[in-house]
Amino acid sequence: MQGLHLTADLYQCGCDLSLLVDAERLAELCRAHTLDVGLTLVDEKWFTFPEYNGQPGGVTGMLLLAESHLAVHTWPERKGVTLDVYVCNFCQDNSAKAERLATALLAAFAPQSSETHRILRGKSDAAGASDELVLEALNAHSSYGYRLRERLLTRETASQQLLEIFDTPQFGRVMRLDGHFMTSEGEEFFYHEALVHPAAISHPAPRRALIIGGGDGGAAEELLKHPSLERVILAELDADVIEASKAHLHAVHRGAFDDPRLEVRIGDGFAFLDETEERFDLVLFDLTDPGTPADPLYSAASFARARRVLAPGGALVLHIGSPIFHPERVQNIVAELRQVFSGVHAYGLYIPLYGAYWGLAVASDELDPTALDAATVAQRLRERGIGDLSYYNEDVHDALFALPNFYRALVEAAK
Repeated sequence: MQGLHLTADLYQCGCDLSLLVDAERLAELCRAHTLDVGLTLVDEKWFTFPEYNGQPGGVTGMLLLAESHLAVHTWPERKGVTLDVYVCNFCQDNSAKAERLATALLAAFAPQSSETHRILRGKSDAAGASDELVLEALNAHSSYGYRLRERLLTRETASQQLLEIFDTPQFGRVMRLDGHFMTSEGEEFFYHEALVHPAAISHPAPRRALIIGGGDGGAAEELLKHPSLERVILAELDADVIEASKAHLHAVHRGAFDDPRLEVRIGDGFAFLDETEERFDLVLFDLTDPGTPADPLYSAASFARARRVLAPGGALVLHIGSPIFHPERVQNIVAELRQVFSGVHAYGLYIPLYGAYWGLAVASDELDPTALDAATVAQRLRERGIGDLSYYNEDVHDALFALPNFYRALVEAAK
């Protein structure tokens, strides 16, 4: 059943109107292009709808193919057409023929605008294998995605999240929550090293840290590289995320869940913030993206709850979204942080899995990561024996906080 399914919605078609109301002419067009690309016609059915309120009726038709089918529906009153081309690739790969057929029909109808989708159907030879392309929207106007080799896990969790684990050619195993890419084996160091080390290395000797979220274990693994840390609490809402990470994402957490310094608490991390009497040198909000169900947590009220549990000299660290694709959101989060903390230090880097330059921030009343020079960062990395890093170093530390002008302007305008 493996095959290629192409769909197209065509608007304001510039073709002769008869092509949208004359079933025989439409059938002739579809037959000619189908045979021309080398597909095999086995049967067909066409129907013309009656006039309605003085408007001509449209046509619905289908060509049954040995390879599968072509379906066409017209809306002459709107100059609209929908196309549906599906070919099976069981005996041979018919994808190129399907692509040529869809392109030829698109040209024949001459739409002013169109929306097309390319769907890979069914499984390949191995059980669970796939050639699926998974997309994520950056905003209402942009999207990106990755080709999958295999789906390893698809599960609805107790927290109403769709939890997915994929194997991909680009980054190995990837976790996605509610349609948002979270982490991957191949490039997790971009996000986790940038989230943890700028603040952790700026603190002279962090002893206690709290992670809200972070169920993949990547942030915990980076924190535990600092030998002064005696205790790290990971407060994760969804036990299934931790279970899936332990089973599938060892290259992300690298056994951090077995470190005796790490305590995992399943439940509402913000309730823990309200209840605990502990004080932490670092609090990390390793949440799903702003704009997801976690969006209300990127607020002054939540930041104040984190500030309450900070030890003197402590800092809150979080990611704040893409200043390219969500500039207003980034600006609003910085403004919310400034309602709570006297020092808010935004920084950024390109994160491959997220498809964009991404913003983060260190917020504190005392800790200033921009005050460290490269020599001090290098010295602390040596003294702490932290050498197994793929992104962060003494030169990168300064570079993270060197904001491009457009990002700097967003931050400076945040009130």
